[in-house]
Amino acid sequence: MPPGKIIALDVGDARIGVATCDPLRLTVRPIRTLQRRTRRADFDALAKIYAEEEAVLIVCGLPYNMDGTEGPQAKKIRNWAARFTRALRNIRGKDVPLDFWDERLSSFAADQWIAEEGSHAAGQDAVAAAVILRSFLDDQRTQS
Repeated sequence: MPPGKIIALDVGDARIGVATCDPLRLTVRPIRTLQRRTRRADFDALAKIYAEEEAVLIVCGLPYNMDGTEGPQAKKIRNWAARFTRALRNIRGKDVPLDFWDERLSSFAADQWIAEEGSHAAGQDAVAAAVILRSFLDDQRTQS
């Protein structure tokens, strides 16, 4: 995996939570929650964040069933992410690495984070994206 910032996405039907990390991948922070509008508007907003953050990878939360299988919502997110990375490739002129990460219980963990830290201006979905990213980075550290 190339060094640098990562953007994490918690994609829902109504909102998309966005989080990032520092270039050394030591800390994560929620960025914002986007209200879903049109596919193009969503992709444009996310492409702008990706460029502003100078990210090198996108991690998209994947909603597995509690038994670890992928259901219809996971398939929907995979299809959405494929369309998004194609659009981002067209905008940037190069491929954008994408990884998926198990987001089971990320909303619960986000609620706990907010309860402990207080409300976050970026919104619960952005905090859930930060939880996804923290879990992904912790796993990467144990794999190294």
